[in-house]
This record gives sequence, structure tokens and C-alpha cells, in this order.
Amino acid sequence: MKKKLKVLMLFYSPYQKPRGYDYKEEFADPDNMYTEKDVQQALLSLGHEVSLLGIFNDITPLFEEIKENRPDIIFNMMEVFNDQTQLEKNMAAVLEILDIPYTGASSGNMFVCNNKALSKKIFTFHHIKVSHFHTYYRGKRVGVVAKLKLPAVIKPLCEEASRGISQASIVDNTEAFVERIKFIHESMQMDAIAEEYIEGRELYAGVLGHKQIMVLPPREMIFGNMPEGEPRIATYKAKWDDAYRKKWGIKSTAAAQLPEGWQKNIDDVCRRAYRALDLDSYVRFDIRVTPAGEVYIIEPNANPCIAKIDEMAQAALKAGISYEDLIQKILDLGLMRHATLK
Repeated sequence: MKKKLKVLMLFYSPYQKPRGYDYKEEFADPDNMYTEKDVQQALLSLGHEVSLLGIFNDITPLFEEIKENRPDIIFNMMEVFNDQTQLEKNMAAVLEILDIPYTGASSGNMFVCNNKALSKKIFTFHHIKVSHFHTYYRGKRVGVVAKLKLPAVIKPLCEEASRGISQASIVDNTEAFVERIKFIHESMQMDAIAEEYIEGRELYAGVLGHKQIMVLPPREMIFGNMPEGEPRIATYKAKWDDAYRKKWGIKSTAAAQLPEGWQKNIDDVCRRAYRALDLDSYVRFDIRVTPAGEVYIIEPNANPCIAKIDEMAQAALKAGISYEDLIQKILDLGLMRHATLK
């Protein structure tokens, strides 16, 4: 029987609430904090003692909670701080300073995975396929470099959940290329990256583990009603807008009918990528597999959604791992990493 743990669930709240706030109203809304609700219910069903702490723009309550009720482990679900997604790594760094076991990626892992160019450079060094790319920093000259072939996909350099990605992100001429990069620079106040568009199937591979690595069965984004011949990418609307998804027949499902050899290639590439980034918790790799079976890593997500309906949990279920067992594995990995670093 697993040891009963004191678990502090740490998550982003769009408003600052005092310590001890129960979030019952938010958890009761199926469209609001459903991931936090799922994790809380799983932890309770596993027999753990659970405390909740939502953070918006003040970490003082975190220090107070730890001083008065130090947990055995923190279930870290902080993806945003003060409405800034790039600060999730900083929250993990705070937990490292406090020397408390926590779940999910380390601050270093988050930094590397969140920077699309940096992770691609590491993959390239390890001979893992990525699309040709070029980084465009604000204040520097913008133009199509010789090594890039169009069409290309223009994205914010350090952003998650497909924010800033739309059908307009796919460009096939110099004018549109420059215009989209300037949009990211000026309207989003972010650096940009241009990647060659890879034709193929859009798959998502969850991986978890420390010394022993498990690659979960891949999931696939299906673009059912998109016009034939049109580039197909996971835009923000394709991921999060239910009406848009319904209109275009976009859905996420277990990948079916993979040609012979594909699964082995996917597993091999994902294991190599996981080790190349020195990951030790869980990650979701967004990948493209070409008609010829070549596996390209589009990007790693070191802090993927783990609600019951999301890719990681659904892939784990396909592998025979219940949601509660997945949450327990995530706890175990956090404890294992902390013990290893001692």
C-alpha cells in the first residue's frame, strides 16, 4: 500500500484568494479548473491528504503555507504567474530553493522546452529530426533566410498551448512571412521562430519516467473537414475552440492504423529526445510523421495538461494505466527526483 502523503496542490488562479479557500464553486463549473478538480479527486481517492493553494501574482501565501503546514510533496500545476506564461519556470525554481519535492518538470527543463529554438538545437546535436528553422528576435532585421523553404509556420518563440498560432501563421510568400513575424514582434511583444512546414500526420506522444522511460501510445489530431491540400496545423482554435473544432471536424483520438515500423520509430525518437533533454518526469512531444515514415519533433511540452480528457491521461488509459495510477506515478517521480538530488 502506498504511503499516505501530505500533498499541496499548487495551481494558477485568475484572482488571488486567501489560504484555505476551497475552490468548490470553481471546481463545480465543468468549464473552469477541470484539471485541478480531476487531480484533487484522484489524490483523495488514492488516500492522500490534500491542501489547495491558488496563486495569481503573490507568492507570499506559498511561503506561509509551507512554514505552517509543510507538505511531503507539492503537486505543481503552475503554468502561469501574473498572466505571464514564461514565469512558470520561475515558480519551479522557487520550489527548488525551498527544497521540497514537487511534481513535473524542473525549472531547467521548462526553460529549455519552452524555447522552441533551443530545444531544436539540442535535438539537432543528437541527430533527432526537426524542421529547418530560423529565430527572429525583436529589433533585428526580418527576412526569409536562404536555408528556409516556404511554406513556413511562424510562431512565438517562447509560448505554449498554441497561443499566437492561427491559419495566418502558415505563410508561402515573403510578404506574408515578414508581416506575420512583425505581428508577433509588435502585437504580442515576443520574439518569433519560423519553421519549415512538414507535411504529415500530427501525433502526440506522452513520455514519463526517470531511469526507466515509458512511451505512451500516440494520440493524433484529425483534421476531418479541412480543405484537401491545405496545410494542417494545430492552431489555437484547433485546440481550444469547440465551435471551430466542430465546424472543421477536428478531433483528438488514439492514433490508429500506423504503417509497419512507425510505432517503433516513434518510440525510439521519443526515448532519445527525452534523454537528450535530460527529462525525469513527464512530457508530451508534438510530432509529425511524413508519408515516408520520418519522425520529426515539432516541440516538447514539459508541462502538458493532465486532465482526464487530455492527451497524457487518454494515452495512459490506452496503455492500461488508470487516471489514479497516472497521478500516483507522477507523485512517485517527483519524490524520486528529489531523493536522487540529495
